[in-house]
Amino acid sequence: MSSYPVKKPTQEATGTSQKIRITLSSRKVQALEKACKDLVGRAKENKVKVKGPMRMPTKTLRITTMKSPCGEGTITFDRFEMRVHKRVIDLFAPSELVKKLTAINIEPGVDVELTVADA
Repeated sequence: MSSYPVKKPTQEATGTSQKIRITLSSRKVQALEKACKDLVGRAKENKVKVKGPMRMPTKTLRITTMKSPCGEGTITFDRFEMRVHKRVIDLFAPSELVKKLTAINIEPGVDVELTVADA
């Protein structure tokens, strides 16, 4: 039994931690991954329990329109597509610490949504 490491009390044991879900969404994958990497890196520096980033299914929005504005001529179509990528990160920490963690510069085009629930 002595070979097992001794567990130290974490912030969850004190009862002050909350479950915070951060949802990031963007059309640009590189900007989204960079924001996720920065958030998770800062959380691990502060020894916060982190789950994620979890990849959610990509939403593909498609629009098909005729090229000709009047309807005359050959029937040809344009196909436009917009992909929305989404990542979810769960943090288990006090809300004061989360304010400090989320004070990072996030590139334009990345939407951030915070949801707080008691753990």
